[in-house]
Amino acid sequence: MWDNDRSTIPHVAQRLAKNLGSFLRKKRGKLTYAQFAKKVGLSDSTLHRMEMADQNVTLKTLEQLAERLKCKVSEMLGEG
Repeated sequence: MWDNDRSTIPHVAQRLAKNLGSFLRKKRGKLTYAQFAKKVGLSDSTLHRMEMADQNVTLKTLEQLAERLKCKVSEMLGEG
C-alpha cells in the first residue's frame, strides 16, 4: 500500500534530489564540473553525484549552496 503512494518519504526525497540536480545543471551552464564545484565549495565528484541525484545532501550543504548561489533553498528544490 505505501510503496505505491507518491507522497512517501523515498518518493519525495528522490523528487527533491532530481529537482536539485536539474537546478545545479542549469546554474552550472557551460562551466566545467571543476569550475562550478570550486564556485560552490564542493568537490567535482560530489557535484556530479548531486546533479545525477545520486548524492544524499545535508541541510548544511543546502544552506552553503544557497548562500554561494545567492538563492533560496526552496528555489533549488523546485518547491518555491
